[in-house]
Amino acid sequence: MSKLSKALIVLVALLHLVFLVLEMFLWQSEPVMARFGTTPAFAAQSAVLAMNQGLYNGFLSAGLLWSLMLGDAAHGRASARFFLACVVVAGVFGGLTAKPSILVVQALPALLALATTFLAPARSR
Repeated sequence: MSKLSKALIVLVALLHLVFLVLEMFLWQSEPVMARFGTTPAFAAQSAVLAMNQGLYNGFLSAGLLWSLMLGDAAHGRASARFFLACVVVAGVFGGLTAKPSILVVQALPALLALATTFLAPARSR
């Protein structure tokens, strides 16, 4: 994969690590409640759901980072494409059902990263 692809994959992985931290550990903090427009009561009631969502974001991040560590370039590219496609689908779904800004924050970076995996020729590491 190209350096650009790898950099964008790392960016998407880091974003999902941030989402993990926000949803699993900071969901009921004032700054996060303000960012998501939630009340303390709603944050308390939805904390377990947010933690579950954060865990899934962590799995996406782990999968993306794992794809970069595979010794076989073809398998790494295929794995990256799978996890990036998962992020795009989740981002589009979230953007359509929860908050439109999710399209920009989550789906767009993943879509750009995914596109770059198809533009660069396959090379071994």
